[in-house]
Amino acid sequence: MNGLQTLREHARIIWALMLRELATRYGRNNIGFLWVIGEPLSFCIGVLILWRFIKGPFENGLGVVAFTLSGYMPTILVRHMVMYSLNAVKMNNGLLYHQQIAVLDLFAARMALECIAVSMGFFLLTLVLLPFGLVPVPVNLRLVYEGWFIIALTGCGFALITGAISEIFEIVERIVGVALYILVPLSGTFFLADWLPPDARRLALLLPFLNCAEMIRAGFFGPAINPHYDAAYATLFGAVMTVVGLLALRYVRARVEVV
Repeated sequence: MNGLQTLREHARIIWALMLRELATRYGRNNIGFLWVIGEPLSFCIGVLILWRFIKGPFENGLGVVAFTLSGYMPTILVRHMVMYSLNAVKMNNGLLYHQQIAVLDLFAARMALECIAVSMGFFLLTLVLLPFGLVPVPVNLRLVYEGWFIIALTGCGFALITGAISEIFEIVERIVGVALYILVPLSGTFFLADWLPPDARRLALLLPFLNCAEMIRAGFFGPAINPHYDAAYATLFGAVMTVVGLLALRYVRARVEVV
């Protein structure tokens, strides 16, 4: 089997695993599959409503709804990718009886499902809020896409690393949950890097998540804000995390017992 055929085979397997995950997680009755989009949307809409009542319509001259949406949805993307990667092998161990299915397929299916679901949720919610003037037409749509792609890449690396470690140490699931909550106030969800003192800003921008949030907001608000980000650094960070995660999965695969 050549390389192209191998990729097609694994793509087919990942698609089948995604459908299986949807059916297992949400069932086939009522709105069923739509919950995969509804779940992240429900989190975001709740935060949007709360923040709108707390902050009012504007904060530092920016629309609160648009500002919160552009910062919180990337955080949800990372959170969902990471949380659904935990114990992926343990919960699907029996599938590894099939030699065609690799450990990476199990993770790829879950991460792809979450990435597609949250991305669609972000897109749909933006379209719904746009006619009401609660979200502006993006000034630079390409920058929004770039920031979203990089945050997805970083989330992928983070998910692979934590998912691999969770197969060895059960306590990781509890630690990661807390770490993701701590990440919310550090990743630019509710602030701009420009609002920080210079020294604090330099430290905060070491996190790739803040760089991505700045890119997405720069794409939405354009000259209305003074963004600070390094796209090359964030991309490299995400790529390195992904490579480390793949190496960690290789280590775990050699120690997985199919039961």
